[in-house]
Amino acid sequence: MGRPTSLEVIPVPGIGEVARHADIARLILDACEESHIEWRQRDIVVVTHKIVSKAEGRVVAVDTDEQYRAVVESEAAAIVRRRGDLVITQTRHGFVCANAGVDRSNVSAGHAVLLPERPDRSAHTIRMGIERATGISIAVVVTDTFGRPWRRGLTDVAIGVSGMPAILDLKGTTDATGRVLDVTEVAIVDEIAAAADLVMGKATGVPAAIVRGLTWPPGEGRAADLVRPADEDLFR
Repeated sequence: MGRPTSLEVIPVPGIGEVARHADIARLILDACEESHIEWRQRDIVVVTHKIVSKAEGRVVAVDTDEQYRAVVESEAAAIVRRRGDLVITQTRHGFVCANAGVDRSNVSAGHAVLLPERPDRSAHTIRMGIERATGISIAVVVTDTFGRPWRRGLTDVAIGVSGMPAILDLKGTTDATGRVLDVTEVAIVDEIAAAADLVMGKATGVPAAIVRGLTWPPGEGRAADLVRPADEDLFR
């Protein structure tokens, strides 16, 4: 993959509150039309999981902190660490994150939003809807906000992908000095998620963006490709 000379990250405003059974692809198409955003081949559509989960009915009532903790436990496949009220979990998708991704922000009081059950499938459904309507080829990345071991602060990462590889394997290629790379793998969809988050946000009400100008090799990735296998994990 050649490095682009520039990238464009375009926020998609105007989607608004998302109801159960909403067609996310149609909401994005309508919002782009309203904002006069024209589609281009190989655009990458980045969508926060929150609106995907709402459309898929992944919203539950949690009136108390005790109920919230019970939902976290039910969504976790394993508990990795506990510290006070913070629980680091592994989800059924394989993601290691705080509180199994159960989130009480940007949802009506007394409720929490869960992760999509199959976020790769969710990304694929959105992609097919946009491609059918526009006649162009795109990729879709579904994101969530994660903390990171050893570093402060949050960043968006990919939890679902369709239309492109999740990882670029550079093993066997050479660096600028001609040295052969032995282990380098680039989490390209995580980089895309983080870039898009710069123009999206919980407070601004912009849950989607288009990343434009990036090229990628053929291939169809899955978010599971980003999960480090247990036998390679030195810290658990």
